[in-house]
Amino acid sequence: MIDIKLLLNDFESVSKKLETKKVDVQTLQNLKDTAHTYKKNKQELETLQSHQNKTSKLFGEYKKEGKDISELKNELELNKQKINLLNDEVTTLEKNLQNILFGIPNLPDEKTPIGKDEADNIEIKRILSPKTFDFTPKEHWELAQKNHWIDFEAGVKLAKSRFSVLRGMGARLNRALINFMLDHNQKAGFEMVVTPVIVNKNMLFGTGQLPKFEDDMFKVSGDLEEINTPLGEKPKGHDLYLISTSEITLTNLYNDTIIPAEDLPIMMTAQTPCFRKEAGSAGRDTRGIIRQHQFDKVELVAITHPKDSQDMQLKMLKTASDLLCELELPHRYMQLCSGDLGFSAGNTIDIEVWLPGQNCYREISSVSNTQDFQARRAKIRFKDESKNSLVHTLNGSSLAVGRTLVAIMENYQTKDGDIEIPQVLKKYL
Repeated sequence: MIDIKLLLNDFESVSKKLETKKVDVQTLQNLKDTAHTYKKNKQELETLQSHQNKTSKLFGEYKKEGKDISELKNELELNKQKINLLNDEVTTLEKNLQNILFGIPNLPDEKTPIGKDEADNIEIKRILSPKTFDFTPKEHWELAQKNHWIDFEAGVKLAKSRFSVLRGMGARLNRALINFMLDHNQKAGFEMVVTPVIVNKNMLFGTGQLPKFEDDMFKVSGDLEEINTPLGEKPKGHDLYLISTSEITLTNLYNDTIIPAEDLPIMMTAQTPCFRKEAGSAGRDTRGIIRQHQFDKVELVAITHPKDSQDMQLKMLKTASDLLCELELPHRYMQLCSGDLGFSAGNTIDIEVWLPGQNCYREISSVSNTQDFQARRAKIRFKDESKNSLVHTLNGSSLAVGRTLVAIMENYQTKDGDIEIPQVLKKYL
């Protein structure tokens, strides 16, 4: 959540930055007007409450001294009615303010270039050179069928389109990649964590998936704890959701927590299945496993002191990049422009891996610094001397396992359509 004070103190500058993230200026103006009205009414309410307290004390004194209390009694009753009405208005305004704020994305930071979409992203550097083939490389879905690594029809049979089944060496490599990534991340200083893959609504608000991206989430109906609900009685509880990334669970481990400053940074890694409806991606990557409703991902999350978050972003990028170097997969860094940033991100650098079958680079990791945006929503603070301050949170893929499998298939294919195994993975098979 953005700091409302920034918007009120520098409306023009903030609105220009958010306009590049496709936020309507009228929405921001509405937010500003609502904030001013809320502040004015709250101050009026506090003044009335203060006056009511003084009048109540005076009423007690008059009554004790035997003085006429009829006028004070009427004044107290009238003030009480005004306070109740104004309190309802302030409560409604506060709720409206929060609802608008929850839908406003993070501000691009000073290092993020201004741009409209992915066409304005900037290449930072390339690592390793693409291999030259003496034949036309095939795409991964063709190789998968020949080698019987991926069964697309079985995925549709068991669930629906954009689900698949890994078999044989495809399944073994998938597991090998997960173990390889987790071992690598632990050596880099990230604590391995195993979390639930189902979360409640509050956690999704904390990291910014709700309310804006509810259509992309798979909802689990009912409350899993209410198993023994009496017959005929509707179960109580809240909505639950399948996670779209373990960023949600790892970050929210510290939801509504004050962390001792000496415990920072907190660095974590986890592997989970991830679930996304991909509601906004109809028609994209319909063949293969580039864009699935269920996929494995190894995640990196860091919680840092604000002054350390930029250095942490570089460390997380290097951790993900080193994985690709060990796998000998060519890749590049791409600085995302403001118009291509995710909702919670203030700065994002993507790592794109080379896919010879597609003859292009495709995203395989995305490392974002959300600064204090998620921390404000999730109330994650650290104790700094005599005060509590908001931490900075960061997240990044390390890596998307399915896309790494795709990259291995396409980069390690032979002329006959077979697939060689990267040397670094052989001990994990």
